[in-house]
Amino acid sequence: MACTTDLAQAATSTLTPATTLSPQKIEPIDHIVAVVNDEVITQFELDDRLNKVMLQLKQKGTPLPPQQILEKQLLERMINDRVQLQFAKQTGIRVDDAQLDKALQRIAEENKLNPSQFRAALEKDGLKFSKFREDIRNEIILSRLRERDVDNRINVTDGEVANFLSTQSTADKNEEYNLGYIQIRVPEQASPEQINAKRARAEQALKELKSGADFRQVSASYSDAANAMEGGMLGWRNSGQLPGLFVDAIKSLQPGETTSVLHSPNGFHILKVLDKRGKDTPMVISQTHAQHILIKTNELVSETDAKNRLNQLKERIDNGANFAELAKQHSDDGSASKGGDLGWLSPGDTVPEFERAMDALKPGQVSKPIQSQFGWHLIKVLERRNKDVSEESQKLMARQAIRARKSDEAYQDFVRQMRDQAYVENRLEEK
Repeated sequence: MACTTDLAQAATSTLTPATTLSPQKIEPIDHIVAVVNDEVITQFELDDRLNKVMLQLKQKGTPLPPQQILEKQLLERMINDRVQLQFAKQTGIRVDDAQLDKALQRIAEENKLNPSQFRAALEKDGLKFSKFREDIRNEIILSRLRERDVDNRINVTDGEVANFLSTQSTADKNEEYNLGYIQIRVPEQASPEQINAKRARAEQALKELKSGADFRQVSASYSDAANAMEGGMLGWRNSGQLPGLFVDAIKSLQPGETTSVLHSPNGFHILKVLDKRGKDTPMVISQTHAQHILIKTNELVSETDAKNRLNQLKERIDNGANFAELAKQHSDDGSASKGGDLGWLSPGDTVPEFERAMDALKPGQVSKPIQSQFGWHLIKVLERRNKDVSEESQKLMARQAIRARKSDEAYQDFVRQMRDQAYVENRLEEK
């Protein structure tokens, strides 16, 4: 802690010549960097988020933007997240500790670690487990908010699918693009001065890209898109998954080329074509015809109880009992009335744990009890086949593309409206 000159002189006047002052450790003082309705975001919170993101960017090999720019980008994201979390809390979205523990266990398993090993790995990277735990809780809440208030309100009609397929050109149907994306969001009631400032920001981002700057770095520095801190990578998209404005801008570009700044009602956009490919080969996939018995866990049925019940049922099946009859009597799934019959399943139709166990079985075999987010399962594979699903796949992909496009546009509007309705005081902008 710094002393004034008078205080320093007063202190030193009492010391003997042999006495020296030991330097005191300067502790940083926390302060408010933003006010969001009736809550605040502090510098310590921002620094914690900054350190986490910088670590992630370094691990991915992304060149780091200037810290001041990255700090402002992150604070904007924290403000938007806080506005949504407040709304979620007010409207009854909760994630209890049991649900959170299951989510953390799945994350650990995806990293091929048990929970204690996963916790140790986080702490080795300098991340506090308690903070990581709450961050995951908030991510789940935000996901449920989007699902409830945006995704569940998206409707895709058969007519839209048919129109989509009929209006796509052959070239469009047979072309996919791997894209990088930068978005500069514009407020709903923006003034001309605000729009011009956002346009200048987009033009500056494009200028840096044209001069050879790394796309991931420019994304982290400028983009308001949800994936900005992950390098702005959209991945592979066909034209139906993109607004017409984007399709018109990229269809004549070659890999490595970038669009000009594109303007839409919700902001300014820059796209980079990373790669493109054709997709005119038949789509043949392996499908599995399977049955299952599901025992759900709840306040009355523990994990152990569910697993033990399935072990007993499996023993009966191994001794000749009919799987379908037992499914009708014991399964908690909607398929129970059909003897647990799930029909023909394609890759991705079920959760990963279920699919891995099912794929390991031969026709006629029954699995041991398998746990998923829905409960505990016994799985029986009836038969397998290879099927050309090109036509069905086109319809499914068209429906998914339309839904994804509608959802992205609706979610951007949702976040913008939430932000516009909130009281926000960004003190970094005032510096």
